[in-house]
Amino acid sequence: MNILLPIIAVVIGFIIAYFIKASSTTIKLLLSFSGAFLLSITVFEFLPEVYQNYDQAIGLLIMAGILLQIFLEFLSKGAEHGHLHENKERSSFPVALFASLCLHSLLEGSPIHNNEHLLIGVVIHKIPIAIIISSFLLNSKLSKTKVAAFLLLFALMTPLGSYLQENFEFLKNIERYINALVIGIFLHVSTIILFESSKNHQFNLSKILVIIVGVIIAYLL
Repeated sequence: MNILLPIIAVVIGFIIAYFIKASSTTIKLLLSFSGAFLLSITVFEFLPEVYQNYDQAIGLLIMAGILLQIFLEFLSKGAEHGHLHENKERSSFPVALFASLCLHSLLEGSPIHNNEHLLIGVVIHKIPIAIIISSFLLNSKLSKTKVAAFLLLFALMTPLGSYLQENFEFLKNIERYINALVIGIFLHVSTIILFESSKNHQFNLSKILVIIVGVIIAYLL
């Protein structure tokens, strides 16, 4: 499932973008729910698991993950948390966006091979992001071949990260440190989603309820 579900999430996102064309309000609420759920799973389960055996390097790597995500968002213009502005005149392949999203997806796939709750969080997070990216690509002047190649490779990155972590001994030996890096990425992305997905940083009732539901569901799992 850690291989299949992330791919299905991207397919669902593309279908919604192409056929349903969800409103920006709906997408923002989906983002808020995914951010609350991912942050809660990280705090309730992922973070305590990594800190079970204290190591000073863990804290450093969590901060490194936050800084890495800031750099990736400099390249992607914030696509990982839904801030991607359409450019209908774009006809060249968005290399920086592609590289940033692929590295982000590769790393987020690393811990999901043995944590089903985290897998659910990543999948839920991936659907609204896939909607936004698909809409961006479909509304650009990129050829259908380039759009298909982008989405296919993007869909495969998270399963690839999971596969590599599960099957390569070297990565298994440093899994705890990779997980700390990924925690930093998750903390940054999820908090940015919660605080920047509303206009003027204001919390309306719908968003508050969606966030509460996300936290409660994550806690009950």
